[in-house]
Amino acid sequence: MSEMAVAEVMAELAELEDPKARRINERHGDDHGVNLTRLRAVAKRLKTQHVLARGLWATGDSAARLLATLVCRPREYGRDELDAMLREARTPKVHDWLLGNVVKKSPHAEALRLAWTDDPDPVVASAGWALTADRVLKKPAGLDLDGLLDVIEAEMKDAPDRLQWSMNCCLAHIGIQHAEHRPRALAIGERLQVLKDYPTPPGCTSPYAPTWITEIVRRQQAQPQSQTQAKG
Repeated sequence: MSEMAVAEVMAELAELEDPKARRINERHGDDHGVNLTRLRAVAKRLKTQHVLARGLWATGDSAARLLATLVCRPREYGRDELDAMLREARTPKVHDWLLGNVVKKSPHAEALRLAWTDDPDPVVASAGWALTADRVLKKPAGLDLDGLLDVIEAEMKDAPDRLQWSMNCCLAHIGIQHAEHRPRALAIGERLQVLKDYPTPPGCTSPYAPTWITEIVRRQQAQPQSQTQAKG
C-alpha cells in the first residue's frame, strides 16, 4: 500500500471527525473524534491490508491506530514490534484495541504476558494483567492461581488505576471460573474494597469483585434451571 493510500485513508478519517464524539472520547482519556461504528465500517470496506495497517500505525494518530488494529494481520507482527507498539499506545482505547484485536491473536501473546506483567511501567503491566485475566478465563491450565491471588492481595489496593482495573478483572475471573478459589477471591475483594463505589449504570454489573463474582455465578447457576424449565 503506497503512502498516497495512507494519506487517502487519513483524509477520510479527518472527514469523519465529530466534535461531539471527541468530547465524549476525551472524557475517557482518548484523543480522537471518530465515531467507532463509522470507524469499523471503514475497516470492513478496506478488509485486511497489513502494509496499510503499518502505515496507519506509524502516523501516531489515535483514530488511524484504532483502524490499523482492525485491518492488520496480527500474526505478522514480531514480539519486539508488538512490545514497542504497546509502549506507544498510551490512550485507553488504542491500548485496549491493540491488546484485543492484535496481541491476543499473536503467537507471542504468552511471552508478552509474562514479560509485561512485572514491567515497572504500570500501563505496560496492566496489559500483562489483562492478558492474564483473559487466560484465567479461557486457558487456565498451568497458571498458579494461588500465586496470582497472593500478588493481587498484596499489590492491587495501591496500584495505579489502569493496573488496578486489570488486576481486579483477574481477581473476578478467578472467583467466577474457579470455585475452589472463590472464597479467597471474595475475601480479598471484601477486604481491599477496590472499586466498591465505582459508578455503575442501571442494568450493568458493578466491577467491585465480590458483587461481580456473586452476580455472574448466580446467573451461571440459574441458567441450567432456566433451560430445564424451558424444555418442560
